[in-house]
Amino acid sequence: MSHHTAPLVVIMGVSGSGKTTVGKLLARDLDVPYIEGDDLHPAANVAKMRAGDPLDDEDRRPWLDEIARWLAGHADSGGVVTCSALKRRYRDRLTTAAPNVFFLHLDGSPELIAARITARQGHFMPPELLHTQFADLEPLGDDEAGAAIPVDGKPQDTAALARAAVTSA
Repeated sequence: MSHHTAPLVVIMGVSGSGKTTVGKLLARDLDVPYIEGDDLHPAANVAKMRAGDPLDDEDRRPWLDEIARWLAGHADSGGVVTCSALKRRYRDRLTTAAPNVFFLHLDGSPELIAARITARQGHFMPPELLHTQFADLEPLGDDEAGAAIPVDGKPQDTAALARAAVTSA
């Protein structure tokens, strides 16, 4: 990653991995803008997930396009956005829009993530869909700019690991 500009980061992982919490902490620590990727979903996607139906690639297309636009618009100023980015082709789409993007994969066991999803309130993603996300998850490839960060500690610990990964890239 080039250090002449502020970091441009996608916090990725399955639902319940802590993307929002870590993303906000990281953006604050890096002093860059933050956006919650879930807020960019079309209403139809949110309704579909609330109904317990997983999104397909066609559903994700306009959402990924919005995230790609945001990344491209922040390529010079830097920023942090949350996006599950579970599949390589989704990450490739984002990298095409913003070649200097760095992916931080928040990595946790299915048991830990399921417990977190069950405990949280007010989110549209039901626990019943978690298995579909783990099934879709394609870990970062060796040729992708990014790092996997364990999420079994406190959010502040995870954010510190995330910052270290970004600033050492």
